[in-house]
Amino acid sequence: MSSQRVLRKLFDPSNSTRPLPPAPYTDAPAVPSLQEVHRTVGVPSGVGFWRKVLAFSGPGFLVAVGYMDPGNWATDIEGGSRFAYRLIFILMMSNLMAILLQTLAARLGIVTQRDLAQACREYYSRRTSLALWLLCEIAIAACDLAEVIGSAIALNLLFGIPLTWGVCLTALDVLAILYLQRKGFRYLESIVLILIATIGACYLLEIILVKPDLGAIARGFIPTREIFTNRDMLYISVGILGATVMPHNLYLHSSIVQTRAIERTPQGLRTAMRFNFLDSTVALNFAFFINAAILIMAAATFHRHGLTRVVEIQDAYHTLSPLLGIPLASFLFAVALLCSGQNSTLTGTLAGQIVMEGFLHIRLAPWLRRLITRLIAIIPAIITVALYGSHGTARLIIFSQVILSLQLSFAVFPLVKFTSDPAKMGEFANSRWLKVLSWVVAGIIASLNGYLLLLTFRSWAT
Repeated sequence: MSSQRVLRKLFDPSNSTRPLPPAPYTDAPAVPSLQEVHRTVGVPSGVGFWRKVLAFSGPGFLVAVGYMDPGNWATDIEGGSRFAYRLIFILMMSNLMAILLQTLAARLGIVTQRDLAQACREYYSRRTSLALWLLCEIAIAACDLAEVIGSAIALNLLFGIPLTWGVCLTALDVLAILYLQRKGFRYLESIVLILIATIGACYLLEIILVKPDLGAIARGFIPTREIFTNRDMLYISVGILGATVMPHNLYLHSSIVQTRAIERTPQGLRTAMRFNFLDSTVALNFAFFINAAILIMAAATFHRHGLTRVVEIQDAYHTLSPLLGIPLASFLFAVALLCSGQNSTLTGTLAGQIVMEGFLHIRLAPWLRRLITRLIAIIPAIITVALYGSHGTARLIIFSQVILSLQLSFAVFPLVKFTSDPAKMGEFANSRWLKVLSWVVAGIIASLNGYLLLLTFRSWAT
């Protein structure tokens, strides 16, 4: 009997109660990802659809946090103020790419019981793994840098706390994560969900206040040739893509899906993949709503009044209420920014722990690992704020997005490779059409991010 027929027989849906056969990527690793919360969330059997939805809901929203962080705010505000509603199409396409890649990351974690970092460590040579780890650590620090700056700006706008002190206060997030994780992973997911809901409520009110042009919003979903012929519009479009699909989210998602105690049978894996896809799709579409709302707010407020050069988050805050004549508008903007920054730092430090444990196979005390990650972000932020003040924050956030762009393909290409390999995924490997689509998306992201880097370096040179 051929190996293909044996594989089909073993993974026959009619034998859904049969455990998966031993194989390198179906046996659990000696040290599971996020060991302290591994398989701690129960999944009830024999219950209805909505009970299953509730059991699997959570990881997608933790991942969605990275798609609405301060780096996204910077590109969305500039895109809306300069080009009105015309870049909503780019946001939509970025979101569809994100759903595809996050679905692949979840599939990898569910089927192989390894996060992306562990899979890379087991497949590549030690030298390559160390290089991938170093690149990923730099990307996580860069992402954390934007989130720290965003939180500090929000604290300054809301409470008048100097930026330097605001940056230092973000280190307290380490204690918050440690406490919530000891209480249970569900508590961490609940806090993140509450913060996301707060951001959504703030921007729902913002949209009501700014009264955007609904017809223009609808036309924004239709691509125009100007996106490719207008150099400035293309630059912002690529920046939106670079700020949307973030590498650390792929490592994070492939790990936190393993917090669910699913049945290790073919049917159990299919159920987990189906409900995690639903969780991710709902969460990322909500993130799309947030990003679109930021862009629409900028278009309906700044672009409408001829302010086409609003790029600093602080400038957006200070001009929003005077333009609308409603003091509440700026307050809601700052509250949403604070929630966004806090949410992103929570998930960013989790990603740092996953990457270190997965690539290096070493375990530090959780508080120490998170403190190291936070200090890596805080130190350059303090230096920049001390030297340039508030006007240097936008440049620092943009620089962090460039670093993310550099690392992204080093996470996307291994992910697509692993999930397309039947030797590692069995019958759950990507189908032919999904494999082609995944490689096309990986190529588009690599090309556009490469172009973004080229334009950025050219602008710096001039």
